[in-house]
Parts: sequence; structure tokens; C-alpha cells
Amino acid sequence: MSSPKPKIEATDYRQVLGHYPTGVCVITARQDDGTQAGMAVSSFTSVSLDPPLVAFFPDKNSSSWPKIEKAGRFCVNILAADQEWICRRFASKAEDKFEGVPHHVSAHHVPVLDGVIATIECEIQSVIEAGDHYIVLGHVLALNADRARPPLLFFQSGYGQFQTGSIG
Repeated sequence: MSSPKPKIEATDYRQVLGHYPTGVCVITARQDDGTQAGMAVSSFTSVSLDPPLVAFFPDKNSSSWPKIEKAGRFCVNILAADQEWICRRFASKAEDKFEGVPHHVSAHHVPVLDGVIATIECEIQSVIEAGDHYIVLGHVLALNADRARPPLLFFQSGYGQFQTGSIG
């Protein structure tokens, strides 16, 4: 028999986990009819080298996630430190999140944001329910890193960048 699990308050959970910095990505997709969807995420990770898998974690209440899931393929666009405006655009409830954001459609039929520091094009392999979120596993189809600029980071409810240099 297992003992009851303690109740963790959402504010405490966010405050403590806010001490862990994450990168910021925009997940983009394009349905067969040409409808595009996108969402900003800070919960993204590599999963496996063989086969090459990545994961991101959309909220079950997201209005963008069902459109991305329907498309079946997506692109992870890793944002540079000077692209906070793109993050805010894709985190908004704007009807056309792509308006004013330079992008193109790749050979894998996914929207790729121009000028980001890296892109990872994927096909959805599986979706797993996990509390109030989903775990989306993507099989990597193509990837590219173009720029030597620092990434945009999310830390303690704010945005920033990593400073390179020696420690000590």
C-alpha cells in the first residue's frame, strides 16, 4: 500500500523550477491545406541518438497544439538571444502568428523561421499524456545550425542570454 502523496502548490512548483534555465523554441507546422500553426515552448529536449528523437511538452489547453498534431510534422526553431519578439509573437493569441515573421516552407513541408540559430524538422512519432501536458516525441528528419549567436534563455519568468567565458 502506498502512502498519500503530499500536495505541491502550483506557485511553489513554478517558483522552484524557475531556477532551472531553459532555451526557447518555436514549434511550427503546416497542415495539408496550407494552414500554419506555431507555439513558443521552453520545455524541449533531445531524447535519443539512435533513432534520432526529440521531445517537447505542449499544455493540454493549447489552441495551437491540435493544429500541429494534425499536421503530423513540425519544426523546432531554436531562437537567438535577440529574437524575444518572435517568442512573444508565437506565445500570443494572434490569429496569424506568422505575420511579419520571415519564414519559408522546407522540403519536409514545415514552416522554418528565417534567422533562427538552429532548426530541427521532425515527424510525430508518439504523443503521451502526462498530467496537464503531453509529451510529444518527434523523429528527426533534418537539422541545421546556421549561426554562432547565443540562444534566448528563459529563467525565473524572464528572458536573457548566456555569456561565454571562463569559470574561475
